[in-house]
Amino acid sequence: MANPGFATTLVIFLAVVTSIFVTYTEGAPRAFFVFGDSLVDNGNNNFLATTARADSPPYGVDYPTHQPTGRFSNGLNIPDLISEHLGAEPTLPYLDPALNGDKLLVGANFASAGIGILNDTGIQFVNILRMPDQLQYFQEYQQLVSALIGEEQTQRLVNDALVLITLGGNDYVNNYFLTPLSARRIQYNLDDYSRFIITEYSKILMKLYDLGARRVLVTGSGPLGCVPAELAFRSSNGECAKEPQQASTIYNPLLVEMIKRLNQELGSDIFVTVNAMEMQNDFITNPQDYGFVTSKIAFHAWKAKPGDEGHFPSAPAIVVNDVITDETRDANKSSAKANTDNSITDKPQRMQQQPRGQIASFYDKSTKSKANDIPRTSGMSRANTDPQFNPS
Repeated sequence: MANPGFATTLVIFLAVVTSIFVTYTEGAPRAFFVFGDSLVDNGNNNFLATTARADSPPYGVDYPTHQPTGRFSNGLNIPDLISEHLGAEPTLPYLDPALNGDKLLVGANFASAGIGILNDTGIQFVNILRMPDQLQYFQEYQQLVSALIGEEQTQRLVNDALVLITLGGNDYVNNYFLTPLSARRIQYNLDDYSRFIITEYSKILMKLYDLGARRVLVTGSGPLGCVPAELAFRSSNGECAKEPQQASTIYNPLLVEMIKRLNQELGSDIFVTVNAMEMQNDFITNPQDYGFVTSKIAFHAWKAKPGDEGHFPSAPAIVVNDVITDETRDANKSSAKANTDNSITDKPQRMQQQPRGQIASFYDKSTKSKANDIPRTSGMSRANTDPQFNPS
């Protein structure tokens, strides 16, 4: 059952999004592009040889099809809900062969679970689409769309589109805090590391701008010390872990400051920060108000062992009423009500990774194009010019 408290919070967020960014052209919503990590990944990692996967139960148990989709949630995620509010169909993962023809005009989701601002974040997950790869695919996307509607209309589509980017959490929980003596922890103290990743993030945002993005939502970090991984390994009493919490309090103000500076330099409010901390703190402080039982337990029945840290959800631990007695499901599930599940399952993957230009032949040995398909190899991206291209 939908919870009115969460619904109110979400509606306010979506109303702000649409009031700031969204207008309609000839009755159709603007395109929507998504970049980032597992908080917004809706299936790209299904097509990659990686352990960062959400293609098996209990993921998707509350999705309309009740099947795992690659979303790191029991149901819909935030990009899905934004698409609904825009009056558009959900954006498909860029690596999904179904993303062809007119579906390209809806937009695309380039996000990949496990990645961060830094390229060395999430190295334990091997083949994931790090930000240089996501941006490279965004360029390739524009070449594909140009073949459909021409360069001028493609530029307009991209300039007018809504863009969502979610990064930063993994740079702490799956990098800096991953081990007691991580390379980055040895290299930087927490303040200096935070400033370093913010500087690197600004370069990513400017690259997005250079590629045509003009309406960009940038989410801040949630309460990192309260994510299940940190509760499981750093907390003995259900209280949020101190160091990751401190990281959030350092990171978010620096992000806001950086966004203000970029907008001043560009002479326009291109980037808008989203306060994820406030929304998620509300879930943690008052879980019953949102239909949750507790926010103190990482998992109901998960027996943690050394080495599991990177495979725990890195979103606030929230166990929902309808699954509190289901031990298997509780071990991995965070509610779609919160839309903050960033869990990673440890499932062996045998799929041979393919660049998007070769995905069709992986699934259809005949390599015949579907109706309304356009060549995936138009343009000059790495995925097209290097047959051994590996986005890891």
